[in-house]
This record gives sequence, structure tokens and C-alpha cells, in this order.
Amino acid sequence: MASPDMKKELHCSICLKIYMDPVTLRCGHNFCHLCIDGVLDSQQGSAHYACPECRKRFRSRPTLQRNLTLCNIVESLRSSDQKESGIFCTYCIHSLVPAVKSCLLCEASLCENHLNVHSKSPEHVLSEPTTSLENRKCSIHNKVLVYYCIEDATCICVSCCLIGDHKGHPIESLEEAADRKKKQMHNAIQKLVTKIEKTENRVYNLQDRKQRIQGKASEEITRISAIFRDLRRQLEDLEMRVRSEISGQTERITHPFSDLIQQLEIRKEELSRKMHHIEELCIMSDPMIVLQESIQADEEEEEEDLEKHNKFLCTAGELDVALISHTLHSGLSDIMSGVNGESSTQEIADILLDVNTAGYYLHISDDRRSVSWSDISQNRPEIPERFQYAPQVLSNRSFSTGRHYWEADVSASGEWRVGMCYPSIERKGIKSQSVIGSNNKSWCMHRTDDQYLMIHDGNKIQIADNNAIDRVRIYLDYEAGQISFYDLCDPIRHLHTFTATFTEPLLVALRVWEGCVRISGGKQEM
Repeated sequence: MASPDMKKELHCSICLKIYMDPVTLRCGHNFCHLCIDGVLDSQQGSAHYACPECRKRFRSRPTLQRNLTLCNIVESLRSSDQKESGIFCTYCIHSLVPAVKSCLLCEASLCENHLNVHSKSPEHVLSEPTTSLENRKCSIHNKVLVYYCIEDATCICVSCCLIGDHKGHPIESLEEAADRKKKQMHNAIQKLVTKIEKTENRVYNLQDRKQRIQGKASEEITRISAIFRDLRRQLEDLEMRVRSEISGQTERITHPFSDLIQQLEIRKEELSRKMHHIEELCIMSDPMIVLQESIQADEEEEEEDLEKHNKFLCTAGELDVALISHTLHSGLSDIMSGVNGESSTQEIADILLDVNTAGYYLHISDDRRSVSWSDISQNRPEIPERFQYAPQVLSNRSFSTGRHYWEADVSASGEWRVGMCYPSIERKGIKSQSVIGSNNKSWCMHRTDDQYLMIHDGNKIQIADNNAIDRVRIYLDYEAGQISFYDLCDPIRHLHTFTATFTEPLLVALRVWEGCVRISGGKQEM
């Protein structure tokens, strides 16, 4: 008896049934002859043929080789299954002989010997051995089901065609109907194969993206951990340096105090001895001794000591807190400079405004960093780079790679827009084509009527918190396709991030209707 695992290995991966006339491809995989023929037919006309199992490709239609060994195994398995199923020849009454076929007309199962002498007429329809012969007959006419009604999609007998409910309906033989349905199944299998390949590609892309993100995160964690270890070491060194400065100052300032205190302690002992001597004289009974002792006043000496003390207090030094703060702050500044160096952030050339792009009613400052609205035309020449109708101006440099940020001081009132755009933005077109934010070539933050909007391609997103903003940071990550806006309040507040796939370099773009905008030099993260 074959084990369940062995039976599983003998199933065709296309029809999921035990092999019928198994054949082998050059890659070594086996299929039912009819099944693989259908798959190869569906692939005809494409760039190549492929094995449904391993996806191995063939330039020409592969030759199918009959697998004799597998055929013998399958036949043996079928014979074994018949014995195990208990379907025996109806006419072998003296012994139990396994049946090889069942006659639907006779409603009998036949062994090899009785099958040879069985009637070969068409009405005697043979099938695989079965005990459910009633399922093969018409429930109305009790005749063998030999046709398939296409209109009603059901199996029927001859009487159903001639006198029954299916009279006049289009019909076909069961074999034809089964072949047609198998072709439909093969087509469905091919579609499923294509869908599986697409799904596998999506899974691969997602896994690849996930691994890249996890790898980058691991690298960032390692880098940040190293930075913080170095920060802790530098902070400890700075603490020791500041403490040493405080200790040194304390030692230098307090050393004279120690000398003076020692002198005063000696003076105090002398005064104590003099007082004790006078007290002894006061209790003596002999007037001659009392009168012979000389008691000198120390008023002048006391005056000199007091003057010396006051002078010392006036000239004595104080702890230089300013120097201590300077040591601390300069040390912290050096540490932060080191942190910026560790994070590969460095200053780049200042971003300046390109006057050749400025609208006629925009005033550009002499240092080319500020822009404001002017009621008077600036009488600039008409050139292709200039915005003809929009009060806008662009930067003198563009960004086509890397991570950058720049900052802008903006009016807390008025109407303005700050953002970025492609160089190909329209300069003479109508409003929707040339105004930053109103087309698919620009991204911006817009202030108007005491509200702040984030705009791209005319789509507006209002910032929930409309607190006054006076300084904005714009951060660009070109490869990641992100432009982010931040309110530089305390603490810094993220406003919005646009995501896109950039196809051109990006320029800083400013639009001022009322108020003023001033930009600061940018920074680049390498």
C-alpha cells in the first residue's frame, strides 16, 4: 500500500490529480500529457516557453518524453487503490477479483477477463471502477449520461435530448465538454501563474526595501551610539576642566585669606593674654603691685589693623564666574562642532536670489537675500528667465542630489509663499502654470488671511495650528523625494512633508504679495 506522502509525489502540479500518461520536461519535472500540452499551447506566441513548476525557460517548445517508470508506478498505484477500495468484478462470484472498469449501462464492474468479452457497442459506456453508478445515470430517464447541455450546463442522457427538457438545446459529448473545460482551467492556471509571479515580485521588492531600511537603521544606531559615547567622554573631560578652573581660582583667591586669618589668630592670642593679665591685677589685694603695672592702650595699633583689614577686603579677588562660563560655553561649542562634523553636516555657499528671475514689482535687497513687494515697478529688462506676471523670485543655485536645508525669516502678517520648484516652471503663463504651489512643478507653504497652507499642484492642506510663524526651515532629501517644512519655534515643530519622485533639479522659490521674506544660507548633509 502506498503511503500518503508517496501518493502526493505522484500528483500533477497542474490538475492536482494522479498522473495520467505522465511526460517529462528537460528540467526534470513531470506532468500529465494533456495538462502540459495545454500550458504550452497557452504560451505559444510569447517570447519563450516555461516550466510551470520551476519557471525554467526554453527558447523553443520543449519535446515531451513519456516517463515509463512513472507510468508503471501510477498503474501499480491505481491497481492497489482499486483493491483497497473494495470494488470487485461483479461476475467473479467464486473469488474477489479487482475490477478495472465499470459499465454504466449494465451497472456492473468488470475484471480484465470479463472486460474482454463485454459488449463493445456504444451504449455500453465504460468508466473507472466505481460504486456510485446511479450518479452516472439520468435521474429522470434512468439512462447513462452521455451528453452535456451547454445552455443549462448539465450532464444529460439521450432521452433528455430527444424528448426531455433539453430538446433543441446545443449539446456536446462529455469528452468534448471536459476538454473544453480543461482548456479553460489551463488558461486560468496560466493567469494564476502570471499573478503569482507578479505577487512574488512585489514581495521581493517589499522585502528588499524592508531590509535596506533595517540596514540603514542599524547603521544609524551604530553611528549615533558612537557619537553619544564620544559626547559622554567629552562632557566628562569638560566637566573636569571646568571643575579644575573653579578649584584653581578658589586656591588663588583664598590663599591671602589664610595668611591674614593666621595673623589675626596670633593677634587674638596676644589680646587674650593681655586681658587675662589685667584680670589677675584686678583681683590682687596689694595696691603697690597694681599701681606699678603699666597698662598701655592699643588704640593706634587697632586702628592700623582695622584699616589693613578693610583694605584687604577691598582688594581681595572674587570668583571669576564669567571666565568659568566662557570655559563651559566654549567647550560645549567645540563639542557641538565635533557633533556636526561626525554627522557629516557642513556649511555650503549661501543661497542668493537671482534678480534675473524676479518679478517687476519685487524689491530685492543689495545682499540678494531679502525680497519684498513694491508698489513701484523696478524697471527690469524683459528676459525669458523673469516671471512676467507673478511676484516671484528664484535662487541662484539648484539642488539635484543629497540632503540640504535652508531657512527663511517671514512676516507674521501679509501674504507670501516659500518653497521649491523645477527650473522648467512657466515664467509667462497663466496663474496655475507659473505660481508656485499651483502646478505639479512646485511645492510651497502659503500664508494668507491668518492661515497657513501647504500647496502642491493646486491641492491645499491647512495647518491645524495657525499660531504666528516668523521663521521657517525647508529641508530637502532629493534621493528620498521629500521636501519638509518646520516652524523654528521652541521646540521646533514639524509642519508638513511632501513626497515625490523628482525629475529635475530644485530651486528655492519665493512669492511675496505683502510683507517680506529673508532667506539664510543653506546647509548640506553629505
